[in-house]
Amino acid sequence: MQQIAALYVETGGSYYNLEGVTPLDQDDDARMYNGPWPVVAHPPCQRWGKFFAGSTKVIADTGVRKRKGDDLGCFKSAMFDLQRFGGVLEHPWGSYAWQHFGLNKPSRSGGWVKADDKGGWTCCVEQGRYGHYCPKPTKLLVYGVDRADLPELEWGIYKVTIEDFPAWAVEKYGEKKCRRIGLMSFKGGGTDSSVRIATPPEFRDILIAIARSAKQPK
Repeated sequence: MQQIAALYVETGGSYYNLEGVTPLDQDDDARMYNGPWPVVAHPPCQRWGKFFAGSTKVIADTGVRKRKGDDLGCFKSAMFDLQRFGGVLEHPWGSYAWQHFGLNKPSRSGGWVKADDKGGWTCCVEQGRYGHYCPKPTKLLVYGVDRADLPELEWGIYKVTIEDFPAWAVEKYGEKKCRRIGLMSFKGGGTDSSVRIATPPEFRDILIAIARSAKQPK
């Protein structure tokens, strides 16, 4: 079994206690990873999304706006690890990191495309097709795996209906506001966002399999 490292993962989360997987959480500072195994990387995404500056309330209370992409170099380090040791990285569909690092944007509806001229591949796939409670479209970035060896995933865009929202939320807010808030917002959040950021076991296993199939890029 090919040993792999799981970088930037949740402490005690789904990558712990797995044979052949060495997890590194935020306390381990995965930026310092120096091989030799292929990786599954989950670099923090807060500074790469549309709310990169912070919540409206926090900005109003503190007067501080975060800078886009200011993740202390985590994404850049993770991408370097993929290019050096092989593996797969995941980030939300709305991540600005692809544009920032000159990566090609995949189709929202799925399918692997070339990420760059360095042998990378990228795609978009929904974690909801693998057990997450909402669609959660996710970009993947892979190095060290030939196109023929990349898995064909459950492609496609899930159309959220009002029946997908909790009944109490629809009754309290109405359909229009529920859709504006988004399905993701009605579970977890506040001081505990673990349910939102958790990787479903079925999806985790796919990422691990991709990493284990990686060869160290030339």
